[in-house]
This record gives sequence, C-alpha cells and structure tokens, in this order.
Amino acid sequence: MATFTGKFYGLFFKSLLNKEIDFDTDNIKIMLCTNSYTFDQDTHQYKSSITNEVSGTGYTAGGQTLTSVTVTYDAPTNTIKLDAADPSWTGSTLTGVRKAVIYDSTPGTDATRPLIAYLESDADLSTTSGTLSITFDAAGIATVTVAA
Repeated sequence: MATFTGKFYGLFFKSLLNKEIDFDTDNIKIMLCTNSYTFDQDTHQYKSSITNEVSGTGYTAGGQTLTSVTVTYDAPTNTIKLDAADPSWTGSTLTGVRKAVIYDSTPGTDATRPLIAYLESDADLSTTSGTLSITFDAAGIATVTVAA
C-alpha cells in the first residue's frame, strides 16, 4: 500500500468553470502510469495528453471508477477538498507503477475527457498476483485554498 498526495492540473479549473465536469453525476476514474509519464500541470487538460499507462493482469486500460467521490468546503481553513474511497487492484500483476491520474471519463473521447489531479509515489510499485492499493492522503486527494 502506498500513500499518494495529489495536485490539481491547472487547467482542471478551466474545465470545471466551463461545465465540462460535474462531480455529482460524472464518472471519475483513476488510471495508473509508469514513471515515464511526465506531468505537465500547465498544459495537460485532457486524457489524450497522458502517456505510459501501465498494463497487466488485474488492470483495465483507462483505470477504474472512483467510488464515494466527495467535494467538501472547510470554512476554518478556506479549503476545498476532493476525496474518494481508496482504490485497489486485487489479483493484479503490475510493474513500475509510479504515477496516477484522475480524470472525468464521461465525455466521449480522450480528447474531451478533462484531467483533474495527478499523484505520485516516491518509488515504483509492483504486484505479482497481489493487491495494489492507493491510500489517499488524510487531507484528501487534493485541496485548494479559496481565500486567505
């Protein structure tokens, strides 16, 4: 099990404000990538920008749907938190998992599926007929301060 702390893609907020994402009804997924994928917070906006997705037994291309997705506001800290249940891939044989990407899979093509957040482990993770689990940080997948 690895703990991942996430950061929002910068263009996630543009997609959100343009009504391309609806957390109440859309299908939010997490996909796994190797260390060869380079995050670009400032230019990657859609899933079509993602490269080097892992493959292996127990993993479906495109990743898995996150469950219990929540968006909460904390007035004392003026932060918005995105969170979900911790995902896992049971019975998986995977090699070189280092990064994860959260995106909205509802739109019809990878060129229109908005990226939301990215996460990185400090080491490559692998399983052999085992379970790969990601534990989101206690503060949530990612947070943003909306006022100071």
